[in-house]
Amino acid sequence: MDGVLIDSEPVWERVRRGFVADRGGHWPADAQDRMMGMSTAEWSAYIAADFGLALTPQQVAQQVIAAMAAEYEKHLPLLPGAIDAVRSLSGRWPLAVASSSPRSLIGTVLDTADLASAFAATVSSEEVPRGKPAPDVYLAAADRLSVPPKSCAAIEDSSNGLRSAAAAGLTVIAVPRPEYPPAPDALAQARLVLPSLTNLTADTVAALS
Repeated sequence: MDGVLIDSEPVWERVRRGFVADRGGHWPADAQDRMMGMSTAEWSAYIAADFGLALTPQQVAQQVIAAMAAEYEKHLPLLPGAIDAVRSLSGRWPLAVASSSPRSLIGTVLDTADLASAFAATVSSEEVPRGKPAPDVYLAAADRLSVPPKSCAAIEDSSNGLRSAAAAGLTVIAVPRPEYPPAPDALAQARLVLPSLTNLTADTVAALS
């Protein structure tokens, strides 16, 4: 979802940077790259431990997620082609969201975009033992669709997302965000690299099988 359907990484970075700065903490130069793909439990523990804040991971998560929900309610940064791509693919296959976002934000995004009915299943990495780049969230999504992972395709943008989908055995389609380019080794996991979702159609996916 993040970085694929919505241009959320700049929002996550702005919200978390502001959260840390407002509380007198420090922001490591590689913080955003490290947190991309982490589950809520993982990134909140990272911030609580390493950013100089006198807060628990639970407090970090609660306050940052509330700030993210408020941002989405003001403006949902849907990426070009997202609506058309979802509707095109959902007309041919069952779809799932396998996201590092918490379930509450997945619901907010899909409801606001009027896309909830297009997805047969949604999985947050907070519901599995490990976040991306571990394969857990994609394995859970395939299981909820009752489809073997090797028969699924994943659309991903980030290094950890690409690694996660590949480790789960899915066919990987990369739609990288220029602002957060994936590492070369992660991008190499993709069977297909597209410049944007406007290039993602049911026929494009079917041609990979």
